[in-house]
Amino acid sequence: MKLGIDRLLEEQGLRAELTGKRVALVAHPASVTQGLTHSLDALIAAGINVTSAFGPQHGLKGDKQDNMVETADDTDPTYGIPVFSLYGEVRRPSGQMMSSADLFLFDLQDLGCRIYTFVTTLLYLLEEAAKHGKSVWVLDRPNPAGRPVEGTLLLPGQESFVGAAPMPMRHGLTMGEMGLWFIRHFGLDVDYRVIEMAGWEPHSAPGYGWPTDRIWINPSPNAASLNMARAYAGTVMLEGANLSEARGTTRPLEVLFGAPDVDAKAVLAEMERVAPQWMGGCALRECWFTPTFHKHAGELCNGIMIHAEGRFYDPEAFKPWRLQALAFKAIRRLYPDYNLWRDFAYEYEFDRLAIDVINGGPGLREWVDDRSAEAGDLEAIAAQDEQQWRDDIAPVLLYT
Repeated sequence: MKLGIDRLLEEQGLRAELTGKRVALVAHPASVTQGLTHSLDALIAAGINVTSAFGPQHGLKGDKQDNMVETADDTDPTYGIPVFSLYGEVRRPSGQMMSSADLFLFDLQDLGCRIYTFVTTLLYLLEEAAKHGKSVWVLDRPNPAGRPVEGTLLLPGQESFVGAAPMPMRHGLTMGEMGLWFIRHFGLDVDYRVIEMAGWEPHSAPGYGWPTDRIWINPSPNAASLNMARAYAGTVMLEGANLSEARGTTRPLEVLFGAPDVDAKAVLAEMERVAPQWMGGCALRECWFTPTFHKHAGELCNGIMIHAEGRFYDPEAFKPWRLQALAFKAIRRLYPDYNLWRDFAYEYEFDRLAIDVINGGPGLREWVDDRSAEAGDLEAIAAQDEQQWRDDIAPVLLYT
């Protein structure tokens, strides 16, 4: 299998199309070649005229630990080119930034989840490229979560930096395909190209989206494993709850929850009672941890670890968004007065609860808090939205 960056570097015809152009690179720490050379170094070594670089949330170096920790613009100490931050004073590239190049190479490893902000960064880049007459090439990379689609569609008026458009939580697309969908959905007039991967088989075992001969490099500080990437479309919702997602430990966002005042075994039993059909495709294991920072820092937390890996993983049966919703529902039933929803400015959205921003609407929270709501109520809405999304994206799929 070859990534988009490796095809660009190896195929003379592709490189020749960059001759005479000023090129910008949008990258992060996981933007590496097959040989683990960073794309910025590899492109410049190949003689490509890279005149600027851009870093998304967490920075080009990937050193910013938490959400809403901004990165300043900088100058690359080796090449002397400007490094612009797309998670600092601006989220959308300014006119000055766009003037730094003729063609923009977008080479970000995604997690296959709407809330992972690189998706929105791609949309903003496409919109500004259309406005300024620039070209965008996506150097495509695998969706580590593969092709499964899950979650309700973001509702009109609920857009945010973690919700670019009416898509479900787990979108099932590569970034190259996502760009095609954005262009069609928003009617963008932009010079766009996908440098496709060669040999990516998203439905094939054992990786089901992630080639097993590729090592994992964190695209962001808390995306520390393939297991996290698979679980993230569910566990990210913990960012909107007063339950720990295990930030401050070595396995963040791989747990259904952690808290000092919740009995994990009791929650697991209640989940089995409410909707056992949502618990497949993985192993669930009681765990204990003490976060060194973030929620419940210094407190011993009881939680449930997700293992969507090895012999326990079934990509068709694993439904992390439903699984996380079920954990919330079980906690609400066992602890009716639990202060479940975290009230703070999530991604600079001040007027909505974080859990609603994350889900692109209040539906999931209302289902959790409604004592009379059953699993089938959420299933009916989600299944309809998921099928609508599958139908919508069918024309942009590049890989089978």
